Amino acid sequence: MYPLIEIKTVPIELEMKVTNAKLEYARGTADLEISRQQGGLNIRSRAIRLNLDTFEARNSLSPTPVRSIEQSAQRGQQAAYEATAVYAQQGQVLLNAKIGEEMVTKFAADAQARQIKTNVGIQFLPTTGPEISWTPGEMNIRFEMDKLNFDWRMNQTKFQFTPGDIEISVKQRPEVIIKYVGGPLYVPPSSDPNYEPLDTQA
Repeated sequence: MYPLIEIKTVPIELEMKVTNAKLEYARGTADLEISRQQGGLNIRSRAIRLNLDTFEARNSLSPTPVRSIEQSAQRGQQAAYEATAVYAQQGQVLLNAKIGEEMVTKFAADAQARQIKTNVGIQFLPTTGPEISWTPGEMNIRFEMDKLNFDWRMNQTKFQFTPGDIEISVKQRPEVIIKYVGGPLYVPPSSDPNYEPLDTQA
């Protein structure tokens, strides 16, 4: 006897695809703006300044009313001082006079000598020169170079994350194959061309 049935099993077949997770860096960009600030050359010059003050010189030629009154007062004061001195001198002479000396002639000679001395009539005009002052010249030179301004503007850096993935697919389903490997069955068995009756008497 040999087996009439053959049983065969087919296992399940799975296919699995795995995608790894990824973190991608998106490079940021930068904008550069350049601006120029122009310099220059600046020269400032100031010439010599001459100051002439002729107030006193003009007053000596044609004095103002205030200055004229002041000068008259000074001349009156000077005349008073001189007259006092003359009278004091004459008094001293009278104290030292001797009998028989002619004092009148002496007084007259002294007065004439003083008048000649004081009334010469020569005067240099103007009596006072102008006041002269000066301010020296000045030159300032200022040079400024051009300037370059750099303005960097960085964009935001971005990261992109791709999660992992697992994909499972079934390529072959599990099966059980049952196959009959025996010969045909005849009913009744005597209809089998290769039938051999069983010997039951032996």
